[in-house]
Amino acid sequence: MFQVLVYLYETYWRPDACPDEPQLRRKLSAVGFDSEEIQDALRWLDGLASSAESHTGAAGAGSLRVYTEVEREVLGDESIAFIAFLESAGVLPAAMRETVIDRALAAGARPLDLDDLKIIVLMVFWSHGEEPDALVLDELFVDPGDRLIH
Repeated sequence: MFQVLVYLYETYWRPDACPDEPQLRRKLSAVGFDSEEIQDALRWLDGLASSAESHTGAAGAGSLRVYTEVEREVLGDESIAFIAFLESAGVLPAAMRETVIDRALAAGARPLDLDDLKIIVLMVFWSHGEEPDALVLDELFVDPGDRLIH
């Protein structure tokens, strides 16, 4: 599923730039994705649109987010720390954070791999029609081992 999401991000600059679902299914199939992977990704994207709408009034800056046991189990410490980092840097507002958490839970992996969480964060920005700033892109795409320390 995550490869399909990355393909969509790289191919279509916004969700509304995607073709209608039947045509998108054909395109994704022609590129080489299997039908189950396509179905999972499209179902996840439908949930992304619904989640983004339902979290528009989430608590604002300075609010404390307490994770449930299930959320901690799915996200794991590394992903929770990454979300907290993005929030503290001021690049992940509370409403988007809630959408990220919702979509992470919907992904089904336990615990969710940090790289998969980064794809979810990227897709949340994409669904809002926003290009993440340089800090976010650096954190999402650069392997920490490849960074140069000055």
